[in-house]
Amino acid sequence: MLWEFLALFAIAFALFYRWATANNDFFKDRGIPFAKPTLYFGNMTEMFLRKKAMFDIVCDLYTKGGSSKYFGIFEQRQPLLMVRDPDLIKQITIKDFDHFINHRNVFATSSDDDPHDMSNLFGSSLFSMRDARWKDMRSTLSPAFTGSKMRQMFQLMNQVAKEAVDCLKQDQKSVQEMDLDMKDYCTRFTNDVIASTAFGLQVNSFKDRENTFYQMGKKLTTFTFLQNVKFMLFFALKSLNKILKVELFDKKSTQYFVRLVLDAMKYRQEHKIIRPDMINMLMEARGLIQTEKTKTGPVREWSDRDIVAQCFVFFFAGFETSAVLMCFTAHELMENQDVQQRLYEEVQQVDQDLEGQELTYEAIMGMKYLDQVVSEVLRKWPAAIAVDRECNKDITYEVDGQKLEIKKGDVIWLPTCGFHRDPKYFENPKKFDPERFSEENKDSIQPFTYYPFGLGQRNCIGSRFALLEAKAVIYYLLKNYRFAPAEKSCIPSRACQFRFPIGSQIRILD
Repeated sequence: MLWEFLALFAIAFALFYRWATANNDFFKDRGIPFAKPTLYFGNMTEMFLRKKAMFDIVCDLYTKGGSSKYFGIFEQRQPLLMVRDPDLIKQITIKDFDHFINHRNVFATSSDDDPHDMSNLFGSSLFSMRDARWKDMRSTLSPAFTGSKMRQMFQLMNQVAKEAVDCLKQDQKSVQEMDLDMKDYCTRFTNDVIASTAFGLQVNSFKDRENTFYQMGKKLTTFTFLQNVKFMLFFALKSLNKILKVELFDKKSTQYFVRLVLDAMKYRQEHKIIRPDMINMLMEARGLIQTEKTKTGPVREWSDRDIVAQCFVFFFAGFETSAVLMCFTAHELMENQDVQQRLYEEVQQVDQDLEGQELTYEAIMGMKYLDQVVSEVLRKWPAAIAVDRECNKDITYEVDGQKLEIKKGDVIWLPTCGFHRDPKYFENPKKFDPERFSEENKDSIQPFTYYPFGLGQRNCIGSRFALLEAKAVIYYLLKNYRFAPAEKSCIPSRACQFRFPIGSQIRILD
């Protein structure tokens, strides 16, 4: 019996080994320099063992590429061609965009999927949509993020930002200083902004700390060990997951957001309610509400899942991505008191110019130094640490006299944080220096070396939104408080496993 068991174990291990190493010679066969992978985990072992943050792993792999303009790496079994040359990135994302329209097909739903199945909302989102469906949805959603729409949304953001600081004042009472968990504070703020601007809900997560909208959102975006294992298996065993119908996200939280969107659509349709938010725009495009635009424009053939998915991913992306930006901004201001002082002076000047009136969209957009500070935070701590593209048609480039063949199905990786931390493009990259983005200096930044929100037609559609809400909360915090190190602050700042700063507490002084 023992020998039979050992024989079966040996056969199983041999089959697993063959499967796990099937792509190990992918780059070797093409004559492309690459980082040697470990069994199954590729070049991401330290991330799965939680020894190193993904941010640091990408920076290390970028550095390992040396002088090569492209370098092969492995995300588990998946070969990724890391592009390290700005000119080649320009070719891929702009000039040859028709060869690289899509992100890789990790989550995407297929045409034969049940349109009422809400188990894979991420796969029906704008991020995962492909080819013509992506173009159609992108053109529909783009008007929601224009300057005029941002001006309208800013009124809602501004109200949430004021409420967030008012609640701090109530908590602080007569105390001159207090320690503030910026991760908790910023995620509550982004939660309330998204509830208002996307879902039409009035939520105050600072007063009602256990409200359902916040609790469900937190469940969706908190990555436990089990969640990490699910992701790992989802990437590795896509076909099996489809058969077993493994759900990536918490089912109860997903169903909550599905009902929230569908019920809001039904109520608005019955009562002819118009709101300048994402749900309204999607209903209009689908022909569920009648406006001047629907009388002349085409009606989209979208399922309930398509509409719910856009709201879902807007929440999922905005909940933490914007909060990460706010957290690191506060940390860098805490560490760099000279920068904080200069920004404080700009805030005070704007406040004086407003003469007691509400903060306006024009006023915050005119704050040049605040824009420099946020731009430098995005350079040093980009929320999207890398951008991927999937090749849909074979193409060949000549790089330094050598042919680089990229075939259909190959995945391209553009390491954002690698470029942002490369001393070749940003002198003394670990130094926090907003002057890099001053009027005098920003034009000297080499194109395609700074792309915190992606590049080309497939860049982040919500970048304006994220910047605006981050600037609003920083304005109100600095107007009322100064940032100083707390006992649990980590100096210098470092990214943890899930992108936020390690030791996210800072001390605020009245």
